[in-house]
Amino acid sequence: MLLRVYFITILVLFWVPQLCAEAILPVGSAPKPVDFPHFPGRMHAFVWRNWPIVEVERLAEVLGTTPHNVRAVAESMGLPPQRPIPAADRNRVYITVIRRNWHLLPYDQLLTLLGISTEELAYSLREDDFLFVKLGSLKPNCGSLRYVSPDEDAKKRCAEIRRVIQETFGDEFHQPAEERFEFVKELSRASPAAPMARQGTKSRFSPRFIYSYFALYGDPLMNPQLDPYPEGLLQELSGLGVDGVWMHTVLRHLAPSKVFPEFGAGHEIRLETLRDLVQRAKQYNIGIYLYVNEPRAMPGEFFADREEIKGVREGDYFAMCTSAPEVRQWLTDSLAHVFENVPDLAGVFTITASENLTNCASHGGSANCPRCKNRTSAEIIGEVNAAIEAGVHRSNPGAKVIVWDWGWHDAWTDDVIRNLPKSTWLMSVSEWSKPITRGGVQTAVGEYSISAVGPGPRAINHWSAAKMAGLKTVAKVQINNTWELSAVPYLPVLDLIADHCVNLISADVDGLMLSWTVGGYPSPNLELVRKFDGDPRPGKEAALDAVAHEHFGPAGASYARKAWTIFSNAFQEFPFHINVLYKCPVQFGPSNLLYPSPTGYAATMVGCPYDDVDGWRGPYPAEVFAEQFEKMAARWEIGLVELQQAVEKAPSDRILDSSAQLAFARTAQLHFASVANQVRFTMARNALVEKNSTLSPKQRQDCIDKIKEISQDEIRIARELFTLARQDSRIGYEASNQYYYLPIDLAEKVINCRYLIDHIADLYQ
Repeated sequence: MLLRVYFITILVLFWVPQLCAEAILPVGSAPKPVDFPHFPGRMHAFVWRNWPIVEVERLAEVLGTTPHNVRAVAESMGLPPQRPIPAADRNRVYITVIRRNWHLLPYDQLLTLLGISTEELAYSLREDDFLFVKLGSLKPNCGSLRYVSPDEDAKKRCAEIRRVIQETFGDEFHQPAEERFEFVKELSRASPAAPMARQGTKSRFSPRFIYSYFALYGDPLMNPQLDPYPEGLLQELSGLGVDGVWMHTVLRHLAPSKVFPEFGAGHEIRLETLRDLVQRAKQYNIGIYLYVNEPRAMPGEFFADREEIKGVREGDYFAMCTSAPEVRQWLTDSLAHVFENVPDLAGVFTITASENLTNCASHGGSANCPRCKNRTSAEIIGEVNAAIEAGVHRSNPGAKVIVWDWGWHDAWTDDVIRNLPKSTWLMSVSEWSKPITRGGVQTAVGEYSISAVGPGPRAINHWSAAKMAGLKTVAKVQINNTWELSAVPYLPVLDLIADHCVNLISADVDGLMLSWTVGGYPSPNLELVRKFDGDPRPGKEAALDAVAHEHFGPAGASYARKAWTIFSNAFQEFPFHINVLYKCPVQFGPSNLLYPSPTGYAATMVGCPYDDVDGWRGPYPAEVFAEQFEKMAARWEIGLVELQQAVEKAPSDRILDSSAQLAFARTAQLHFASVANQVRFTMARNALVEKNSTLSPKQRQDCIDKIKEISQDEIRIARELFTLARQDSRIGYEASNQYYYLPIDLAEKVINCRYLIDHIADLYQ
């Protein structure tokens, strides 16, 4: 059952005792759900969206009917017979399932659909990378959804949908596509011909560590069947110069504690899984790093009779105050236990001011703690890192402790760095705070970026302070992709990657963190970084030429180089801002619907863009925002012509590899074009529905014509991306968000746009 394999052990061993008997699922403001008038009703939308990923028997159970009736609804809309859904895939799509049913089902039916308990869903919404935040911190107030025999109007609309699907997609709609998660199978197979351990040139940057392309974020050590680092992936990463990988862990799950006896349940299983992973990775000269974001906040009941360690409050959770010696001792002892029992662990990296509430200074609220109120943030943050370092190095003096300055305030950063243990490394995001101008708007980088090449002044200053304090340095970078666009495994903007590598060599950093949860695919981009290990070091052009020849051969290399340069130059038009990255529909591309009337919903963080243009655009005027995406799409189109030539001239043994790069580049172009379309559609729609509108008849007609034109273009874009996504299961996927869209969502977009065109006279009279 969906999620159950993944979560049951976690809940039985640890989380259930931490929750009250009746877990309360969060609802927030509980507004009215969004309507989807291109379907006859919610029931039809439910069947359509879940048809490829949830068995018909489960759909029938949710609707309180028979599988026969559900199949009849599906067939009436032109859906093909349901194909078997591999059991292994069910645990990799639960976020996709939740998101696509958020406006369709109330919680009780969502639980039935997922096949999980209230406690399991509560855990997922809180702990699975801020899932409830990504969903808007609210649950739409959906009424119960039950099967009702379709009436004549519903049957007529279903026949229209069926006709649209047949006219638009023809036989392709019913033909088998590549299975979702085919890439997991491919990256799990090690090549017997390849050496187990990478040999050759010494790395210029080390450590050089990265996240898995498909790891589940929560608690993977309790479910070794969902291996985040199978043999094939380790082998490929090693061949690309990667010497480390990282994984998310929660410390209270990894070690027992006499002070906090409820901690550590199931730690033996997790440590055994971790030991096995460490030994397997070691064969490829890859070390395992643990992400340490501790101590995690705990619910109020944890602090009964523990007021002496109760720190600042956020909602129903409280920090474990690290000004209390017993909390710091727990940190030290727990990490010492982990590194003693897994002696070959490569190290840890810490975040001490993240989105998670950890120490009392992590969110700037230390003045509200009776123990921390008279202490500086620098003292508190430094003390936490020192406690972590002491535990790691007590059991393994050679392990690396990498301290990340994520979220630190410049006012106290120098004080923290000066007081860090001399054995630690200081990591800073390379491109942060770099000033940029896009579309005439001046701003600065405040999130991961490839379009803006680092390092920026913040990283340079922090690395300088670290070197003066005798510490080694690490650059946090994104090599494959970022939230600028994460729906493809990598972006072929290799000129920008090469520029960044050259700059980092000049900055004399020691190591690289190559990705956050986004961007872990073995790619030509990673291969390019490896090229700079050569001695003597190659120049930028030589490194790029070498990668182009390896992937496109001597005949295609020059065309690939031209394409990469065009893509790189175009990408520097990206209207960069944190709101743009997280809230605009660039991740979802054409799968985001065109809403005939305003939804009233605000866009959410990498979750639900809706139609919130003002939320999407950040500091950019709407017109400028649309123009920037249009510039990228137009220039990207020119690069695609060159890349097509490169593919056609590539050697036969590189066709699959080079064709995939072309598909990813085309996907990026379609996403950019669709974002521009969605902005202009929403602007035109808002003008038509605005109360007290002063539009003249001609202006109204111009808006209607614009809506028709955009809707038709979105059909074209969705149709093209439908084929690309069916042919390559990597398109539309990202590890922490799972599938942004499936091919069937692109078919829904066609239905959505066709509905707008056919009913525009009624919608905007």
